[in-house]
Amino acid sequence: MTIISLLLLASLLQHLIFTARVNVGIVNGTEAKPHSRPYMVSLQKGCKHVCGGFLISDSFVMTAAHCKKYGNVTAVVGIHDLKKRRDSDRIRVKSYHEHPDFNQSTLQNDIMLLRLKKKVKQNKNVKRISIPTKKGDIKPDSACSVAGWGRLSIEGKNSTRLMEADVKIMNNTKCKNKRKKSYSVSQMMCVYGHGGSCEGDSGGPLVCGDIAVGITSFGGGKCNSRKYPEVYTKISAYLPWIHSIIANVM
Repeated sequence: MTIISLLLLASLLQHLIFTARVNVGIVNGTEAKPHSRPYMVSLQKGCKHVCGGFLISDSFVMTAAHCKKYGNVTAVVGIHDLKKRRDSDRIRVKSYHEHPDFNQSTLQNDIMLLRLKKKVKQNKNVKRISIPTKKGDIKPDSACSVAGWGRLSIEGKNSTRLMEADVKIMNNTKCKNKRKKSYSVSQMMCVYGHGGSCEGDSGGPLVCGDIAVGITSFGGGKCNSRKYPEVYTKISAYLPWIHSIIANVM
């Protein structure tokens, strides 16, 4: 009887371990509640997810400038599981507005706006997210979050369902010390935490409260590395440029 009980316990433990592994998020995160982040956008080449993005108006998606390397993409809105596609969720991009000073080598000014070919109809599954209204830094250790359909580990597969992880804002000086010359205090920000972004999450938002404050930009070769923390483009540093692009094409 004891042997049978031990075998059953071992089987149960294996099941629990497997469940824990498949339920890791972005990296060490969890699956988001379906449509709890209605601003999230999957940017796709054909039907393949290549970058994240987020709605900042009914006509514009914000993402990372380095995502332009994939060429023309389609914005998929209102989606949680990428396997469940609906044609009405797919919107073509009318124009690409990469920051004029973006540097592909250093990833300085890694920000881009996509103007959609048609306005998004906002509903419970599709909504814009606010961006900062003035320039400034987020207080260190502030609780924030990241989300995306990127890899579950550095050598793992992308997630088909939207994943999320809680993070905290890292002190600018500490991040500068870790990232050295690749880090710009005025244009970038770092986070730390048990979970974080990975390849495929580029362009997604760093959200603090209900405001998108950063854009997932680059890491250090290892997802969620303590030595080389993930770097995000600081949205508040680009407000005049953002407003000028939106005003000039409306």
